[in-house]
Amino acid sequence: MPGHGLERGAGLRMRIDGQDVDAYEGESIAAAVMAAGGLELRETDHHDPRGYFCGMGVCFDCVMIVDGVPNTRTCVTFVRDGMTVEHQIGASSADAPTGSAGH
Repeated sequence: MPGHGLERGAGLRMRIDGQDVDAYEGESIAAAVMAAGGLELRETDHHDPRGYFCGMGVCFDCVMIVDGVPNTRTCVTFVRDGMTVEHQIGASSADAPTGSAGH
């Protein structure tokens, strides 16, 4: 919005659940996911949606699989050009099912 006095960092590209999206240097992964239209960042084992909550890496509701690493706290991890992010289903296993259904 004009007049807010803030500037975004340099533009970059990343992949969220197989889709290329624009993001900006200096933003968190959680912010990039939300800017791309998704409020859900992960699902519990019982498929209950979870999203951005504490914003400081304490609650773990924002964990996603980032560059193949599960349980990455996306509210405190900055985007990088070319990174891949996937919604995480379940607690912590690297072989936990992932997918973009409903995201």
